[in-house]
Amino acid sequence: MAQAETPYRIEPCLLDVYPAQLADVISEVVSASVTLGHRLHPRTAASLCELVRVMNCYYSNLIEGHNTRPRDIERALIDDLETSEARRDLQLEARAHIRVQRELDARFQAGQLGEPASQELIRWMHRAFYAGAPEHMLRVEHKSGAYLLVPGEYRSEKKHDVAVGRHRPPSSAHVVAFMEYFEQRYRFAALGAAARLVAMAAAHHRLNYIHPFVDGNGRVSRLMSHAMALQAGIGAHGLWSISRGLARGLEDAGEYKRMMDLADAPRRGDLDGRGNLSQEALVDFVTWFCRIALDQLRFMTGLFDLDTLDERLGAYVRRELRGSDAAVALVAEVLRAGEVPRGEAARITGRAERSAREVLSKLADAGLLVSDTPKGPVRLHFSTSSAGALFPRLFPAQG
Repeated sequence: MAQAETPYRIEPCLLDVYPAQLADVISEVVSASVTLGHRLHPRTAASLCELVRVMNCYYSNLIEGHNTRPRDIERALIDDLETSEARRDLQLEARAHIRVQRELDARFQAGQLGEPASQELIRWMHRAFYAGAPEHMLRVEHKSGAYLLVPGEYRSEKKHDVAVGRHRPPSSAHVVAFMEYFEQRYRFAALGAAARLVAMAAAHHRLNYIHPFVDGNGRVSRLMSHAMALQAGIGAHGLWSISRGLARGLEDAGEYKRMMDLADAPRRGDLDGRGNLSQEALVDFVTWFCRIALDQLRFMTGLFDLDTLDERLGAYVRRELRGSDAAVALVAEVLRAGEVPRGEAARITGRAERSAREVLSKLADAGLLVSDTPKGPVRLHFSTSSAGALFPRLFPAQG
């Protein structure tokens, strides 16, 4: 087997020594992840997490060149699909992305996520993403004839060999060997806290470098990064997304592609590590990736800070919903308590019971308060329709 087709081709996978700049960024990422959402009630945080999943999906789609409007993503979650096949397909892939992320979050909460860079989980994510996709969405055109992508299956035949821009991933015949090596090198069980953050960044590039699937590698790599962030202890219970940062960059939206290309660079000489790929380029990529994570953690912390969120909610209720002071007081209490029994509305608002019920009903009709049953306690619901007012810059302004 030629050296170019040995798994050693993806070395270096990790960094033995961290430059001071990278060590500082890693420390700040850990600190920022602890701060994000720490004052929010768990039920309020859970409601925000669902909005973050929509955000994560939106930006992951955007990276793929698919500009699916946030409200269309939300509609897909309740099976309100477009009649146009092209737009419906975008909704279906968005819904699939959110479905997979929900399951990853649930597994993490239950302590059942396991190794986030394992072949088992990576293949499951790919299989789950394409589960139920119509046949035309699985169709791959090839010069020797079209064929159907098999969800969860690696590239394995000559016709599956690909080129991604200037990069030529390992040939299909060697994907299994590369993925076995990948799984071994990025096992969290063998890594300390800081090394897990480095692994999250490096594995993101190396998985795309291997390009194990015919299609869907970018989506799977971003979902894997989400899982790795959770398991590394910086996931902040799902209140931030790496996809938003990758799509936007620190200075411009083209950074992601440029940094991925940079990390493809071969070793530049005896002072550039001992692997096949450039260690210097990997340091630059990992540092950039961690700075992206820090930028997003800080951004979301500002949005989800309890005091400023309370102020924005009050302004939203007054301005957008034409709500009274009583409505503002009720929403503020639900924000702090996580949920409120319906019978408490009169006490909280200072209104008579009938008047308090009317205040509650108006907020429920507007979709800001929801409950599992008609008489059950109410909690906050954050939707894409209210996101523009409550969470500025979470999504780009759209018509």
